[in-house]
Amino acid sequence: MKDFIIVGRGLAAHVLMHAFAEHNISYTCIGSEQLSNCSRVAAGIWNPIVFKRSTKSWLADALIPSLNVFYGRCEQLFGEQIITQRPIIKPFTENQEQVLWYKKAKHELQEFISEDIFSAVSEDFVHCIVPNKYGLVKQSGNLNVPLFLDLSTAYFKDQIVNDMFDYRRLKISTDKVVYDNVEAKQIIFCEGYRVKDNPFFGWIPLKPAKGEVLTIKAPELKFKNAVFNKNGFLMDVEAGVYLAGATYAWDDLSELPTEKGLLELNQKIKTMIDCDYDVLKHEAGIRPASIDRRPIIGAHPNYKNLFVFNGLGTKGVMLAPYFAKNYVNFYFQKEALNPDVDVKRFYHFYDK
Repeated sequence: MKDFIIVGRGLAAHVLMHAFAEHNISYTCIGSEQLSNCSRVAAGIWNPIVFKRSTKSWLADALIPSLNVFYGRCEQLFGEQIITQRPIIKPFTENQEQVLWYKKAKHELQEFISEDIFSAVSEDFVHCIVPNKYGLVKQSGNLNVPLFLDLSTAYFKDQIVNDMFDYRRLKISTDKVVYDNVEAKQIIFCEGYRVKDNPFFGWIPLKPAKGEVLTIKAPELKFKNAVFNKNGFLMDVEAGVYLAGATYAWDDLSELPTEKGLLELNQKIKTMIDCDYDVLKHEAGIRPASIDRRPIIGAHPNYKNLFVFNGLGTKGVMLAPYFAKNYVNFYFQKEALNPDVDVKRFYHFYDK
């Protein structure tokens, strides 16, 4: 008998597979790679700063070290690079913003932003629209999410069943769960926004947000190993090729790219660069954001061997390693789940 069945094939499920394997927790992972695009179209950027409020991102002091250790360990396991440490270039739109940035860099945000103020005069910034000066975010970067998923799938291939999960085939008893010929003590659902179709956890109050991104070819751009953030983002993925994003939509939960999204992304790009570019790819996915913007992790109110690991939203790359470890420690009864993420906060939505 296994310890767990993991349901899902996105970022959350793969991070849990690594966390379980590290602690000798046995599992079988069941899910279809084709079911959701979210993880595979994500830029995978982590950012310790909330630009709108000029504040530190929630738990950044703990999340950043955790993700660096976790993905660094994965790189050693795979023998391939999957993360890139990238500063985020943040142009200032007005002098007041620059003054506030400098003040924050001297005090509460000194660990994450540079107190130096830069001018965009180098060759690297040719064709980048930086009317004033800019600041730099430190300890930021990105995970190559598709590569992480592919390498993890290959590494754990003997523990993965590539099949769409059918809830009707799940048998639940007090001491185990059975799915076809797989027996386990517990099952944990990592289904992203598709948890809405889950008969056990469909009551969870997610607020899914559709996001669209473009891959563009812009040979005249020179900046690299950085994220340019100005009403959107541009990030180099190879020489002359950049990922551009992203949109947010709550009224369309199809995973298909739209003309509206294409128009919005082109408008964003034109506020960032003033050179020609070609669109190579247009993709979309649905982010599994929660109504309070915190992960949703923990046990079903009635079935104590059914768990959920969801609601990672736009910050999944940052959140998943830390909270996978929190969940493992919770499983071994070494620590409680962080109350801010415990699904218990939403038990009142459950209709018995």
